[in-house]
Amino acid sequence: MKYFMSLIVAMLGISCQNKMEKKPVVISYPSTNKVDSVDVYFSHEVSDPYRWLEDDRSAETEAWVKAQNKVTFNYLDSIPFRNELKERLSSLWNYEKIGAPFKEGDYTYFYKNDGLQNQYVVYRYKTGDNPNTAKVFLDPNTFKEDGTISLGNLSFSKNGKIAAYSISEGGSDWRKVLVMDVETKEILEDTLVDIKFSGLSWKENDGFYYSSYDKPKGSELSAKTDQHKLYYHKLGTSQKSDALVFGGIPSEKHRYVSGFVTEDGKYLLISASISTSGNKLFLKDLENANSNFVTILDHTESDTSLLDNEGSILFLSTNLNAPNKRIVKVDLSNPSPEHWIDIIPETKNVLSPSTAGNYIFAEYMIDAISKVFQYDFSGNLIREITLPGLGSAGGFGAKKDEKELYYSFTNYTTPGSIYKLELETGKSELYNKPKIDFNSENFESNQVFFTSKDGTKVPMIITHKKGIKLNGKNPTILYGYGGFNISLTPSFSIPNAVWLEQGGIYAVPNLRGGGEYGKEWHKAGTKMQKQNVFDDFIAAAEYLIENKYTSKEYLAVRGGSNGGLLVGAVMTQRPDLMQVALPAVGVLDMLRYHTFTAGAGWAYDYGTAEESEEMFQYLKGYSPVHNVKKGVAYPATLVTTGDHDDRVVPAHSFKFAATLQENQTGTNPVLIRIETDAGHGAGTPVHKTIEQYADIFVFTLYNMGYEVLPEKVNSKIKE
Repeated sequence: MKYFMSLIVAMLGISCQNKMEKKPVVISYPSTNKVDSVDVYFSHEVSDPYRWLEDDRSAETEAWVKAQNKVTFNYLDSIPFRNELKERLSSLWNYEKIGAPFKEGDYTYFYKNDGLQNQYVVYRYKTGDNPNTAKVFLDPNTFKEDGTISLGNLSFSKNGKIAAYSISEGGSDWRKVLVMDVETKEILEDTLVDIKFSGLSWKENDGFYYSSYDKPKGSELSAKTDQHKLYYHKLGTSQKSDALVFGGIPSEKHRYVSGFVTEDGKYLLISASISTSGNKLFLKDLENANSNFVTILDHTESDTSLLDNEGSILFLSTNLNAPNKRIVKVDLSNPSPEHWIDIIPETKNVLSPSTAGNYIFAEYMIDAISKVFQYDFSGNLIREITLPGLGSAGGFGAKKDEKELYYSFTNYTTPGSIYKLELETGKSELYNKPKIDFNSENFESNQVFFTSKDGTKVPMIITHKKGIKLNGKNPTILYGYGGFNISLTPSFSIPNAVWLEQGGIYAVPNLRGGGEYGKEWHKAGTKMQKQNVFDDFIAAAEYLIENKYTSKEYLAVRGGSNGGLLVGAVMTQRPDLMQVALPAVGVLDMLRYHTFTAGAGWAYDYGTAEESEEMFQYLKGYSPVHNVKKGVAYPATLVTTGDHDDRVVPAHSFKFAATLQENQTGTNPVLIRIETDAGHGAGTPVHKTIEQYADIFVFTLYNMGYEVLPEKVNSKIKE
């Protein structure tokens, strides 16, 4: 009898929770005013009725944001298991996380988060002492009570006695820089302001190089910035007197400029780009105050950077005539490409090199999985590094006088651990393994290859509980990016771990546009080939459905930034394919993206509507804002963005949400969640991150038909 009753309960659970039988929620969306705004491209008129939402400083936009958030949070508050999922996220998040140690001056430093601290804290101890004696050096949690001021770069003078560090307020890309005495922790001078997309590279102990744009006219969160400049700040002087080192020539719009001082202090390397791919490379001799810049590369047809130097011998990492990258050496007396000599030639796998001690560490991606080899500076192979398993390894860097390095290893089911590697012997040992309430042994990841529309084979890693039933009823998140030469390699995520615990599937395809197979793979997803990325993602979804991992009713698609564009394009092209769409901080207006902040620098991947009529038509053909159609039933959609996102301005998300709400047919909700005091993602306080993921997951599950957490349904079935 007990078995019979349990079976009835289980069947009721399946019926009520897994079959979309809950009543639809009727949503009254805020009214969004439309204006008569029209742009003309090559004699083609394009209306932009929500143009007014681009003004992030207007009272009308502020009122619209508040009204939308009210509707969204009223909806989310009504989901019965929202708090339960948030509590599980908080519980799993609450474990100690420690970064790899690094030495500066007399101290060894490391980052640590006790568990639920909004920002990581920097600790230190005297090098040679017991690490347990470490004390707090810098605590960003004290910058502001709600944790919305985060620590960016932390850079030390050559002798380690002075630190310069940048902070971000409310998630903005604009930074301030403070200079501090490491012994007394006294702030030594006035705060530097208006710094953006910048490193901090010291010239010995006298000062440091940084990059920025002129303060824009209009809103600093959305106004266009396209003249990046490199400055030198000498300690003890006013920022107004900082020397302009490179940039600022009106005829040359270098949108990204960075400066890096070699470890021996002899040279300043300057990289200058007009887009996110391709850079010029220049060098200045810092030991000769009157020296001119030496040109290493005078074009932007490759991604080339300095790996290291031995006196005047430069070691460069480059994809010039080598799409998967190679390492070359050249003498500074004749540094142009015709004089480059291969040290580690290009292979069929993508190379990501670094240096430590007197060695080069060559990390290769083989179907998005790491393999690492150790070489000397003559290009002789010393050994392959034995990694803990299949996954992503990183951090193979250290100063030249170091005898050991610390690297990290992770995959979708293994929380990131730190290992110590002896450089001479190649011996690895575990340095720190997190103690987390998650049993990796209960889950598995498998790599599959599917065929895209044009016949291209694309890899995808699918992660789920062991023993999962392929019955088409598993809640599944398909996550993608596909752009800017960025590779999605296996890594552990606390939110994704909670999703997996609920019986969810997490699938990540390595789409074209990314860097997993080198420059050619990247280029195959750019400009007039951008549709390849969307086709790859659609094919990934179809593979999951055809192989019964999931079905349309249990599939959610998710991506952020360029991945937000991916979701927006795919959900408008194939709204029948998924139940839920989750575009985050997305580039969604492809005709105007380049008119905001640093957006013009993305033209290598996208092209712009002004460059030709053909490109205009191509962009308009997939631009999410311009392809929402009346009378179409779009999937349940939760658009997410931040009010301080000055990289992909929130106007993209505002206009897309308003257009969807105007045109949606059927009962699937279209909501936008706008985080306040938050930007593109970096530096977001932990408490805000937990709330965001809780809302994303409960929205997803609720719109798949769940009224309790899936794990509760599964538990009833097992009784």
